[in-house]
Formats: sequence, structure tokens, C-alpha cells
Amino acid sequence: MSETSTIGADRAVSLKYTLSGTDGSVIESGQIDYLHGYQNIVPGLESALDGAEVGANLQVEVPPELGYGARLEVPPQRVPRESFPAEMEIAEGMQFHARGPAGEALPVWVVGVEEGVVLIDPNHPLAGETLHFDVTILSVRDATSEELQHGHIHGPDGHGHH
Repeated sequence: MSETSTIGADRAVSLKYTLSGTDGSVIESGQIDYLHGYQNIVPGLESALDGAEVGANLQVEVPPELGYGARLEVPPQRVPRESFPAEMEIAEGMQFHARGPAGEALPVWVVGVEEGVVLIDPNHPLAGETLHFDVTILSVRDATSEELQHGHIHGPDGHGHH
């Protein structure tokens, strides 16, 4: 692995970020490591980071269509509680995968829990929102061949997903 200073395709990137809403309230902050060019982060942020250098601090505004998409105006679906494992605690904000008409996995989010019913929504909680990122690039390196093959970066001890 060679060190480099510029973000580009097939590079492993480490960055600190703060994500804020349009009103300036902080939604989340932290550090992430991702493989650039593999859709591991929202498209608008990934595109804005292309060519950025280690140490750069960027403020990036990502419109909904380049973030989590437009909000679908559909009411939450009511799913009987017994459709979920009995031992599982279900809470608002949890994400599950449902099966679509062609058997494909579709992400859904719990937006409410009522007596015997779980309310799910196909919208990501940030769908329809303009995202405001404050990002500092910590490091950039060439990805390993294994990371490129898997489509994501691995930690210092390799990967633990399979």
C-alpha cells in the first residue's frame, strides 16, 4: 500500500465529518473510512471529495437527489408484530429489509410501534433533505487488491464480514 495525498478512484479514504440539517442542527458526526468510487457514501459527497487533498477541510451541500433521494409520499405500512421474530425488540428508527415484488431486498425503516403493529416506511430518514457536511480529510492511500475486490476497505486486522 502506498500513501498518497489526493482522493481518487480506488483509494482508501479516512475522514472526520459533521452532518447537519438545513436548520444547522447536527444530525451526526464521527470518522469514517471508505473506498472511493464504490458508492460507500452518498453520491453527492463522494463526487465533491474527488481530488481533495489530505488535510483539506470542505463544506459540502448535497441536494436530496444526490443524497438519500426524494421523499416518497406514501403512508407508513402497517405490519403485524408477529411478522417479526418474537424475541426481537423493535423500536422506531430501526432498519429492516423487506422483499419487493420481484423478490429483491428493499430497505424499510420503523417509524412507529403500536399495540400489535409495526409501522414501516420505505423512505430513508434523511430522504428529501439537503445534507450539509463539514469534512476534514485525515488520510488517503491506495486500496489493497482485496479491498478493491470486496468493494470496501478493511481495518488493520483485515475484514470480518465473511
